[in-house]
Amino acid sequence: MNIYSVPFPLEGMAGSFLLAFPALFSIVNPLGGALVFAQVLAHRTSAERHFLAGKVGLYSLIVLLVSLWGGSYVLNFFGISLGALRVGGGLVVSARAWQLLESPEDTEARKEQQAQPARLSSDAAFYPLTMPLTTGPGAISVSVALGAERPTVGDGLVPFMLGLSAAAAGIALLVWVSYRYADTVIAQLGNAGSRVLTRLVAFLLLCIGMQIIVNGVEDLVANFLATHRIMPA
Repeated sequence: MNIYSVPFPLEGMAGSFLLAFPALFSIVNPLGGALVFAQVLAHRTSAERHFLAGKVGLYSLIVLLVSLWGGSYVLNFFGISLGALRVGGGLVVSARAWQLLESPEDTEARKEQQAQPARLSSDAAFYPLTMPLTTGPGAISVSVALGAERPTVGDGLVPFMLGLSAAAAGIALLVWVSYRYADTVIAQLGNAGSRVLTRLVAFLLLCIGMQIIVNGVEDLVANFLATHRIMPA
């Protein structure tokens, strides 16, 4: 069963927003990123951190939108079928979710190591604070996989992509707020609270990844049956 045949809320703009937001939230993890942001920029002034937080939020929005809108089209240009793209993207999403469920501490340690150049760089907003700290390869892969879930027929493409875009904008806003008020985030959540929240949302991400795989397998089977002119029972 395709997600577009499921009754509300998994329909149109609202459905794509509900599909994308938890997936992007888990993979971007603004709260966990805020912990790293505060640690590597502890020597900067508050004004500098606030300025960088705004730029990171803007750059993150651009990266997510480009990946959501254009990533699947680029892969299709190279002859990768939509079904294969969905299966591959779903596997990436599921693998990432499993990693977050099992060891969020390792993810935090890797991000902190990646962000170390920000200590010395005069303008580290794009590299390394946006890429790879905030919207790195994992976030791009998830965004491409979500974009591949777009409807291929009918008039649902625009509402679907608008919902994805709204989810990306919401995540970028959370990145800006979390990074700007990183000290408050640390005081309220701490490392333990951030990891608990990450695990909860990562489980939703795992379910989304499996659903994307199922949709991709359905596409591949349907194409195979159509190519070989086999009528399903």
